[in-house]
Amino acid sequence: MDSTFMTPEGHEKFMAKKLFNEMGKIQWGAVAYIDESGGGPKGNHTHSDNHIFIVVEGEVKVVLGETFHIVKADEMFFVNGMTPHSIWNNGTQTAKVIKISVAP
Repeated sequence: MDSTFMTPEGHEKFMAKKLFNEMGKIQWGAVAYIDESGGGPKGNHTHSDNHIFIVVEGEVKVVLGETFHIVKADEMFFVNGMTPHSIWNNGTQTAKVIKISVAP
């Protein structure tokens, strides 16, 4: 996926960055505000739905088993729901994250 912002043809004073292509059927979506040192759940969990996390503000750490990925504002991260996972604020300000739950 291209990680740069661009102005689509026919647009003015408009910048966009594609975050993802089709990743399954959307089940539901939510906005989360994660305070400094907050997140969860404590201990990783699994479930049948997958997640698309889109960070709007701040920075988060997505834990996958024993590894983790840092996701910053204007970036996204896909999580297979059957992989043990959790999400934590990785900064000093409240992180704002859009979570989209998709069927595998």
